Amino acid sequence: MLTIYNSLTNKKEAFTPIQPGKVSMYVCGMTVYDLCHIGHARVMVVFDMIARHLRHLGYAVHYVRNITDIDDKIIQRANENQESIGDLTERFITAMNEDSAALGVIPPDEEPRATLYMQQIIDMIEQIIANGHGYVGLNHDVYFDVNSYSEYGQLSGKQLEDLRAGERVGVQEEKHDPLDFVLWKAAKPGEPSWPSPWGEGRPGWHIECSAMSTHCLGNHFDIHGGGQDLQFPHHENEIAQSVCCTGEKFVNTWIHNGFVRVDEEKMSKSLGNFFTVREVLKEFLPEVVRFFILSSHYRSPLNYSQENLEEAKAALSRLYTALRDANLISEDKIDTAKVEQFDAFMNDDFNTPKAVALLHELARDLNKQADKQSEEAQSLAATLKHLGSVLGLLQDNPKDFLQAKSTSSEDQNDVEEIEALIAARAEAKAAKDYGKADEIRDKLNTMNISLEDTPQGTIWRRN
Repeated sequence: MLTIYNSLTNKKEAFTPIQPGKVSMYVCGMTVYDLCHIGHARVMVVFDMIARHLRHLGYAVHYVRNITDIDDKIIQRANENQESIGDLTERFITAMNEDSAALGVIPPDEEPRATLYMQQIIDMIEQIIANGHGYVGLNHDVYFDVNSYSEYGQLSGKQLEDLRAGERVGVQEEKHDPLDFVLWKAAKPGEPSWPSPWGEGRPGWHIECSAMSTHCLGNHFDIHGGGQDLQFPHHENEIAQSVCCTGEKFVNTWIHNGFVRVDEEKMSKSLGNFFTVREVLKEFLPEVVRFFILSSHYRSPLNYSQENLEEAKAALSRLYTALRDANLISEDKIDTAKVEQFDAFMNDDFNTPKAVALLHELARDLNKQADKQSEEAQSLAATLKHLGSVLGLLQDNPKDFLQAKSTSSEDQNDVEEIEALIAARAEAKAAKDYGKADEIRDKLNTMNISLEDTPQGTIWRRN
């Protein structure tokens, strides 16, 4: 039985979908005004892993991840760049999709953009007002009345009195309460706007997700996810406005992945420890980054460091090395007992660290096989490959992975040189010139190339 830690109840719960055999899942996606950073990478990989495992269990998954393509940061960045908002967002949507694909993320089933859901947003705000939960402020913005919803704070565990105590002195006169949040912003000069019953304007951030999620998945759906930083106020506000609009329960299970830290410090541009996905992929292969993310439990903090990425690279290389010498055969050789063990780990709130440990156990057992073509070796290899694929790992040809330097094409220019040196070494050994053969091996060693002499010839890989 699949159990998931529900952020709404703060405990693991048996997962039962609303419709048997089907899972509806919405994840808050990117605000597209800049390149994706490693925090975004974690969200993309974690929920891709969750969708993959749900499908592995036999569920028909309807996975929606939105794009926020209008907000203050987007407007500011477009003005700074002196380009249109459309050009800016299209450029970064393309970059996001490229980064996502590089990390082995399967595209969501739907990827709604906020600017294409204006009518749904306006309809939702009108219903919230009609139900007595929203009002037009003195500044012509439309606000949600937090006091009208008695369950406000249920997701974050925050109390209204405590939140008010943290507010600055001097209540904004345009709002009834300092905690009320904006549903619709009145147009400002020079900003993009859309017509509405309250005049020209644009939506608040929170209402965008409520409108897109309920339009794509219905008023009540199974899973809503995102980074831990969105739990309050974004997801708290989503619950309030959605329930107060539809009168129905919004989401059954809330899933939040943990923060990313850099060298044990909070990631931030001001600290100079802010890394984009593209910067990281200049040094590490995409599957190494994915493996690094999945080696930690999704709810725990993830500490990004050069050392931790190097360890992930070495660990993933060990898995590929185990697969390299074994010829994979049909799925009827997969060890069902190991699959059941893997599923038990993953069914316990997607425990990828234990699942990854099982992959290493399979690799160790495979390495112990003297005959890599034996039936037992073939079963171990097929099982390792199969279970890795559930996590989106071990997707490359082992030889290609072990010989790849990075994703940059210019970094592959030394392959011809390496193979020429290996050929020269073979010739030297054939001529019994072992001194020259050792000299060539030492040179390759300085290039971080390891050699393994086998009956079929010399195999090389990068250290």
